Amino acid sequence: MLIRFRFRWIPFAAAVLAMALGVSLGQWQMRRAAGKQAIERKLTARESAAPLLLGEAPVAIDEAEYRRVKVVGEFVRDWPVYLENRPHDGVPGFYVLMPFKIAGSDMHVLVARGWAPRDAADRTKLPAIPTPASPLEIEGVARRNPGRLLQLGRAEPLRPGVIAQNLEIAEFAQVSGLRMQPLLIEQTSAMQDGLLRDWPRPSNGIDMHLGYAFQWYALAAMAFLFFLVTGFRRGTR
Repeated sequence: MLIRFRFRWIPFAAAVLAMALGVSLGQWQMRRAAGKQAIERKLTARESAAPLLLGEAPVAIDEAEYRRVKVVGEFVRDWPVYLENRPHDGVPGFYVLMPFKIAGSDMHVLVARGWAPRDAADRTKLPAIPTPASPLEIEGVARRNPGRLLQLGRAEPLRPGVIAQNLEIAEFAQVSGLRMQPLLIEQTSAMQDGLLRDWPRPSNGIDMHLGYAFQWYALAAMAFLFFLVTGFRRGTR
């Protein structure tokens, strides 16, 4: 009995496509894991640094991102923005954002105050959130933006009290007419407002991406092995 290999174009083409897909998607997941590993290293390094005190002078976002920050001033209460599709423990809700006027200046910084649940009966109903009227000190972590989600359909025009999917600080500054720092603060300091401030860590999901990468590489390997196994057949001399 001889073992012979029978080459056929259709299985070959299918195997090549499956291998290319598996390797490509595996590499994409590895790049995502590497990106989050870099974020984790930066987070670890900057968490130990002394808090950055925000003032009138604009800060460099590349130097400030992920650092702990402090700022003194008061909320601009008539310009809230509610970012939707931000669940917490499986419960639908909003991130509540509000500009904060820095004391002794015309500079503002956008503050992500926390998370609030969404009304299941009326999705347009906004939560009642108490806002201090007097000056106070806010502590938190500097972020480049509040995170961007896939936008389906046309975005609502930015205005006070809007329910939005995404928000860019530059656009907020232009529409509101407020002079803004080029960052957002995820508030961590306590406040009697009923909001949750359990912010997801930006580097979460490294193991998940590595697991997905393994699955895609395994798909590529299986496609190659399947092509080899089905190509061999037994025959007689």
